[in-house]
Amino acid sequence: MDIIISNSSGKPIYEQISSQIKNHIISGTLLEGAALPSMRLLAKELRVSVITTKRAYEDLERDGFIETVMGKGSFVANRNMELIKEEQLRITEEHLQKAVHVAKSSGITLLDLHEMLSMLYEEE
Repeated sequence: MDIIISNSSGKPIYEQISSQIKNHIISGTLLEGAALPSMRLLAKELRVSVITTKRAYEDLERDGFIETVMGKGSFVANRNMELIKEEQLRITEEHLQKAVHVAKSSGITLLDLHEMLSMLYEEE
């Protein structure tokens, strides 16, 4: 599992970790029931604090992407991937609706908004 941490990103490190693990799950790179590295091992590999990986795993568990079994580790949760994708689409749509509202009220054209979205998407 490849996780790339960017110090120049505006996102906190735990969010970078959790979002990349979510992407691996949604894309099918990590399958249901697959074991994740221990928090300590992942922290060591990424050269970050165990507290950081713990926070990422807690967020993933809260969102239903992983399950943690005491003494055994963390595993990709058995969930309907279509429901996960649908939920992610809904969240994306909500954020885009807010962006459209701000753009319209600020006089930003659809073309400018599209260009900004394209640039941001390519940066990720």
